[in-house]
Amino acid sequence: MIASDLKSAIGRLERLIETSGRVLPFTGAGISTECGIPDFRSPGGIWTQNRPIPFDEFLANQESRDEAWRRRFAIEEHFGTAKPGRGHLALASLYKCGKAPAIVTQNIDNLHQASGVAPADVIELHGNTTYAVCLDCAARYEIPWVRTRFTAEGRAPVCPGCGGFIKTATISFGQSMPDEPMRRTQELVLVSDLFISIGSSLVVWPAAGFPMMAKRNGATLVILNREPTEFDAWADLVIREDIGTVLAPFIAKSVAR
Repeated sequence: MIASDLKSAIGRLERLIETSGRVLPFTGAGISTECGIPDFRSPGGIWTQNRPIPFDEFLANQESRDEAWRRRFAIEEHFGTAKPGRGHLALASLYKCGKAPAIVTQNIDNLHQASGVAPADVIELHGNTTYAVCLDCAARYEIPWVRTRFTAEGRAPVCPGCGGFIKTATISFGQSMPDEPMRRTQELVLVSDLFISIGSSLVVWPAAGFPMMAKRNGATLVILNREPTEFDAWADLVIREDIGTVLAPFIAKSVAR
């Protein structure tokens, strides 16, 4: 179903949430664009301006590591100052009132945590760009520290402890998906009765498989995205409207079990 009437669509979404026992929100880049964070795939997105640097290239040469960090510093003005938007706050409200046990996200911006969802209950499928890790010993490094060392040395720094490469805590193309977030997401999918995909193009696998897994397991599937997705025909409700506008009525709203 394509919901053309916004008020009707929001009303139907509200009824689905009210009658569901376990809601699983699944978010993509579209929920964060109103926060000033550009997406990756849309016209004008980050990947239309720069080719992504695959993980094997990052490991293979210093030039790729330097370029990866130069790009990361260039977008700090977006990630470093961004605040949660209406969509994040609405999902945090569902979480706080017990409707949503966790938030699954493809995003790397830390905004669900900033909105009030406990970090342990934000399942980051593609990692987090607000800090860095050593790929060998897993030591954590903050972005300002990396920038200071990069500026002083003129190149991407290595881990002072073990000499390993330091990379943002994100999952790059060609890098293995993290086992624990994938396992936890699957467990949540299989016990949820309402799966809401929000702001995701649903083209990045294997994460894109979760909506259909939920649908096949008997959950109601809602897709909220400005652009069509390949899964719209299987959804119980499709809303192609501004995400913040659709979710704003749910901010701080008590939804009874």
